[in-house]
Amino acid sequence: MTPPKLLTMALVLTLLMSAALTATTGAASSSTTRTLTNRGTTTFTTTPPSTSRSQSTPSLRSQHANRSAARSAGPRAAGSLTPPVVASTPVDNNKPGLTNGFEGLNEYDSQAANNFPLEPPDQGLCAGRGYILETINDVLQVYNTSGGGLTTATALNTFFNEDPTVIQLSDPSCYFDHDTQRWFQIVLGYAVDISGNLTGPNHIDIAVSKTADPTAAYNLYSFPVQDDGTDGTPVHPNCPCLGDYPHLGADKYGFYVTTNEYSDSVGGPNFGFNTAQLYAMSKQALAQGFASPKVTQFDNLIVTGAGTPGFTLWPATAPSGANYATGNNGTEYFLSSMATGEANTFTGFDNRLGVWALTNTQALQGGSGSPVLSSTTVNVETYGIPQLSEQKFGPTPLANCLNDSTCATNLFGATDPHHEVEGKLDSNDSRMQQTTYVAGKLYGALDTIAQVNGATKAGIAYFVLQPTVSSFGMPVVSAPIVKQGYLATANNNVNYPTIGVTTGGKALMSFTLVGTNYYPSQAYTSLDAERGTGKIHIAAAGVGPDDGLTQYQFFVGRNYPPRWGDYGAAAVDGQQIYVGNEYIAQRCILAQFKNDPTCGGTRDKYANWSTRISSITP
Repeated sequence: MTPPKLLTMALVLTLLMSAALTATTGAASSSTTRTLTNRGTTTFTTTPPSTSRSQSTPSLRSQHANRSAARSAGPRAAGSLTPPVVASTPVDNNKPGLTNGFEGLNEYDSQAANNFPLEPPDQGLCAGRGYILETINDVLQVYNTSGGGLTTATALNTFFNEDPTVIQLSDPSCYFDHDTQRWFQIVLGYAVDISGNLTGPNHIDIAVSKTADPTAAYNLYSFPVQDDGTDGTPVHPNCPCLGDYPHLGADKYGFYVTTNEYSDSVGGPNFGFNTAQLYAMSKQALAQGFASPKVTQFDNLIVTGAGTPGFTLWPATAPSGANYATGNNGTEYFLSSMATGEANTFTGFDNRLGVWALTNTQALQGGSGSPVLSSTTVNVETYGIPQLSEQKFGPTPLANCLNDSTCATNLFGATDPHHEVEGKLDSNDSRMQQTTYVAGKLYGALDTIAQVNGATKAGIAYFVLQPTVSSFGMPVVSAPIVKQGYLATANNNVNYPTIGVTTGGKALMSFTLVGTNYYPSQAYTSLDAERGTGKIHIAAAGVGPDDGLTQYQFFVGRNYPPRWGDYGAAAVDGQQIYVGNEYIAQRCILAQFKNDPTCGGTRDKYANWSTRISSITP
């Protein structure tokens, strides 16, 4: 969900969607430990989903007030920081290192599996042993490296054994752990009433493969995250709260999930945000299928030196077991940013990052002592919340249909009082995106506003840090900058970056490229820890504009941002980096749409987004 998605209702509502361990922290955080709920086992379905996709009746879903209204609005208050001026990076027609690519899951697949439309996909991707697993809102599938499907496209609710009339799922991610040869998946589940409104309880579901085969059986676990004192959770201000935007990471000993905690009932300048939450578990206990593993929650996360709430602590993953940080009896690193209201920054700009370290992680696996969480503030280049990303003009049959009273009535049961036009894309806020640790370096990137050739565009700020933790008394984190920089291009926008790094330290960054010259496309660039980024290359060119329901007032009103993203993913298998990003893989005109709203099985009547998976050798 990301920040918590508004599941709005019009004619259709969319899903936008262990031995007891006492841990200690290096700041004012606290921690509690409880037992994961064992939810049995699961496998992929063997029955293909229905092909009656756009004709199915959508579920009516709604939720609490949307906290993403400030996303992509750009900085909003005066301050000492200003948009960075960024040189334009050229778009090169060559495709260096691109070895393969295929269209992944899309709105057509998700609608077929779930019987309701949604935006955006929230793409998770993991790879290993010649397999690729993709998980999105709200469907997942396993492929071979050529893109051939090895399982059916399975609804997340079906896979995680969750009743869709009671529990809605969002924000999936996955990870193949080369150390244990297991596939890990997570997703946020939240309870709803018959109208789709939140009722308070919500939890993180975890699926862990029983073998190295991602198409076979998985063990299921969960833990509650509402933090109102129920189900063993701690009592936090203004809760029940939603454990939004979960993401995962791992080191040698632990498996980690972080969330952003928002109140169900309180808004305000910080959108009812408390702090990020960190959940730490024994990786081996999960990989071996223990019946009752433990989870330790670290809360009240405040960035040392900045004094601001931790927001979107993205845990690091590593491309192999040889790349883990093993000092201080095991260390897991995290990155966070500070330019949003959640971090008590109300100008939309900042020039600091939070670098976090959980040390003595061997304790999660039965070692002596307890894990210790520490953080520090690192001064970096200026970044700020980007504005919406304009698209290349093209056919938008959904908008055209809504502007045609007969078509709108035939397909949606009413006429549209608004005049709908091609919209812009959400460029994210400036939260941290995927974080990777390799050879002593910590890589991360985020979306930022940028001045390119005198025009305001959505760009990317990237960072390569070299974190260490002292071992004298309470741990002290330091993280000197190895390399930082920006990526932007004239007349266009780049957003939702994801970084993949091989065991040898070769890196690349992928993202959506969209603007005056390009429909939403999957693009990538090289990333060197000394030289920075290279030219922009297009892995898969978009063939039309985004034409989804969150673009149009008929479905979501005037004060709701169009959805895109909310994140991509990169995964490493040997020397190959697999990247996943949202793009547009289809186009059709109104005449086709009226006759067949799926336009030949490439979309449904509500949306036309897709995902792209590409294999690149950096």
